[in-house]
Amino acid sequence: MQRLCIDLQNCYGIKSLKKEFDFTRNKANVIYAQNGAMKSSLAKTFKDFSEGLLSADRIYTARVTSREILDENGNEIPAENIFVIEPYIPKYESNRISTLLVNQRLKAEYDEILKSIEKRKDELIKELRKDSGLKNKIEESISKDIARVEDKLYIALGRVEKEIHDESLTILSDVLYSKIFTPQIETFLQRKDVIEQLKKYTETYDQLLSKSTFFKKGIFNHYHASSIAEILKNHGFFKADHSLYLNKSTTKKEVLDENELENIIKEEKENILNDPALIKCFEEIGKQMDKNAALREFREYLLSKPEIIIELKNIDLFKENLWKAYLVKHKNLYEALMTEYNAGKARIDEITRQASLEATKWQEVLYIFNERFSVPFKVSIENQEDVILKNITPNIKFEFTEMDENTIPVPVDRDDLIDVLSNGEKRALYILNIIFEIEARKSANIKTLFVIDDVADSFDYKNKYAIVEYLHDILNEGDFYQLILTHNYDFYRTISSRLELNGTRYHAVKDENGIKLEQETMYQNPFNSWKTKFHDLNNSHNLIAMIPFVRNLAEFCGNSLVENKLTSLLHIKSDTDTITIKELLENFREILSDNLNCPNERLDSTVKQIIYEAAEKLILEPSEGIELDKKIALSIAIRLKTEEFLINKINDLNFINNINSNQTGKLIRKYKKLYMTNINEKNNMKIIERVNLMTPENIHINSFMYEPII
Repeated sequence: MQRLCIDLQNCYGIKSLKKEFDFTRNKANVIYAQNGAMKSSLAKTFKDFSEGLLSADRIYTARVTSREILDENGNEIPAENIFVIEPYIPKYESNRISTLLVNQRLKAEYDEILKSIEKRKDELIKELRKDSGLKNKIEESISKDIARVEDKLYIALGRVEKEIHDESLTILSDVLYSKIFTPQIETFLQRKDVIEQLKKYTETYDQLLSKSTFFKKGIFNHYHASSIAEILKNHGFFKADHSLYLNKSTTKKEVLDENELENIIKEEKENILNDPALIKCFEEIGKQMDKNAALREFREYLLSKPEIIIELKNIDLFKENLWKAYLVKHKNLYEALMTEYNAGKARIDEITRQASLEATKWQEVLYIFNERFSVPFKVSIENQEDVILKNITPNIKFEFTEMDENTIPVPVDRDDLIDVLSNGEKRALYILNIIFEIEARKSANIKTLFVIDDVADSFDYKNKYAIVEYLHDILNEGDFYQLILTHNYDFYRTISSRLELNGTRYHAVKDENGIKLEQETMYQNPFNSWKTKFHDLNNSHNLIAMIPFVRNLAEFCGNSLVENKLTSLLHIKSDTDTITIKELLENFREILSDNLNCPNERLDSTVKQIIYEAAEKLILEPSEGIELDKKIALSIAIRLKTEEFLINKINDLNFINNINSNQTGKLIRKYKKLYMTNINEKNNMKIIERVNLMTPENIHINSFMYEPII
């Protein structure tokens, strides 16, 4: 990306903004904007774009919004190539953390093994879904019903491996799991009265079984008989002219074909299941199901398969046996899966052990954070091998620490940690996730424009500089570009200096037509800039802006004569009206080594006259500019005018002449005391209060006061 071209209309209060940002010289541009100018609105517009959302004007909803975010070729920048870093999102966690891997070979091998296993598993699950009637959570059900936990599928499958050869289990394979095991039915089956009725049913069934001609309780029931009949049929036993004998009392009955065997089993089973005593027991259970549609449906299902009623006495065992029956039915698929799994398991274990020792990219992120940021906690990753191999989100571990190095760190969870952190420390935790996101994008070679919205807000200086240094680190790494937005002038100056953003610094200027971004050139040393221009009295704001600077220098140097003379140009004093440009230059030369000169024709002009002339020009400018010198000059003129007004209103020379400090404030308090009840002065008082709030900070300036001035 060489250029970023934006053209916005009516986007969250931005009436109009058209700008082309150049990234050929620097891969970062920085914008300083006053509160309410455009910063948050611009960030929100970019965020909408990155998320595929439309932007709008929330207040003037009828206005038509348009938004273009293009590259140097006029092509729209892909949404995924824009990432907005907001000042603070409490619950934000990067979804790219698990992609930060160093050893891609391990991951690729692990994935290939799992891919083969997953293929076999999917083939088996597809059939089990049909047999069980369950639409989802089949793996969880198998694991819970056999291994008694929800996430151990292969342990569950391995546990029944020997039993899968018992083909007698297939007799249950046509029973639908979903028809029996619903939350409502299971609740019903666990009722005390239902348990008692099922117990009675089972006892009656066992009594009938003990009297059976062919079946024996606990040894050979109708399930076993039906299963044997099915096996003999499938293996062509009778077609090979074999026969079998069944014990009947004291004799043996020879069975010559499969139909005869099936009829014997069917008749014997019906004799038991249709016994009046057993039917009566079921009717007692069935009465409990009449009041509910789902239970009535369950009763009908039991009537169609009465042989499964006795299985209900032990729900857990019945569930397990159903899964075994399905697995026996699909034994080939089951065995193919377990063969694949067992073959890969040893290597998976080895890879997992190796992964737990691997140094990964996110460990570098943790190092960056722990070393650079000043916070009362350390961070680490607990489930390292799962992150690397299974794409599981890292479990970030926090340990609270104190300044005392001898104090043992205390483990603490994230929510408890947030409760005890300051706002700045909470934001530092947020920055940790931002760093994860950035490093993940770097690792994946994703071209990205980072729109950074006051990310250092509420930070102390140490952490603020940690962020600045990190932004500097990534400035020339990866295919990254930065558009940095701030309303903190100190942060603006720091970013401009540390990132060496010559020619890519802007101030946002708002007027009735929209927003303009004007290039700023003198943030480093405005005083030097003014000295080169101060002789141009047609633009005398440069000369005027030097007055408070030189006055402060005179105060620092102990030159009270120059200090007092220049103070008379910042407050109305007895000599204010008489000080000329010539005298001003003489005082400047007392403090500065420069040979300062002005045009001879204006040397006798009074400084106060020049200040008022400059102010009259400035108030006619169409928009509030960004130039520091103009703001200072206008502030000085406003305060001088205000003091003239106050002195005239107070009309007490003795009071005026005895003011030695904080002159404007004392004049205002005296004026308000005299005119507090005068309704005609109410509007004047409002204006004077505004002057009192703003002009002192705009006049008595040093490097830390740039922000309120700008």
